[in-house]
Amino acid sequence: MASELEPSRVSLGHINGVFGVRGWVKVWSDTSPPEGILNYRDWWLGDGRSWKRVKVLDGKRQGKLIVAQLDGCDDRDQAAALRGLQIAVSKDSLPRLPQGEYYWHQLVGLEVYVETHGGEQMLGKVDHLLETGANDVIVVRACEGSIDDRERLLPWIPEQVVKMIDLGAGRMQVDWDPEF
Repeated sequence: MASELEPSRVSLGHINGVFGVRGWVKVWSDTSPPEGILNYRDWWLGDGRSWKRVKVLDGKRQGKLIVAQLDGCDDRDQAAALRGLQIAVSKDSLPRLPQGEYYWHQLVGLEVYVETHGGEQMLGKVDHLLETGANDVIVVRACEGSIDDRERLLPWIPEQVVKMIDLGAGRMQVDWDPEF
C-alpha cells in the first residue's frame, strides 16, 4: 500500500486481515524476522491521508502468521475496519546499527554513481530493494541526470559492488558496468 509517511516514521508492514472474534489482527511484516514488528509497542496506523497512534497490547507468531491485539480493538468488526492500513513506527525507535550497516529505508532515494573512463556518471536513484536467496538486490531507476532511461538491478554486495554510501550527501558509489 503506497502511503505518504512523515519523515520521522518508517513503514514496517500492514494489517492484512482479522484473527478470531476478539479484535486481533493479522499482520504482514516487512521486518526480518517477521515477528520483529512486535518489538515495537507503539504503532502508527494510516492510509496515506491520516494516521492514528495505537498501542500493541499483545502479539505472537501463529503458524506462518503474525497476529496482534491492539488497544481499543475489541471485536471482529473493529479489526476488519483496520484491514489494509499501513503500520509505521518512529524512526527514533529503531535500534542503532553498527557502522556500515543500513536500514533499507535509508537507501531508498540515494543517487547511484559509477566511475567510468570519462569520470563519474549517475545511473539513477535507488527505488527499492528486493530480498532474494543469494543476496539482496538494489533496484536503480533512471531519473533526471542519469546516463540513460534504463532500470538496473544491482546485487547488494558491500565492498565488491557497493563501494561507498554517504547518507548525508544522498549518494551511493558502485562498481558496475554502466552498459549492463
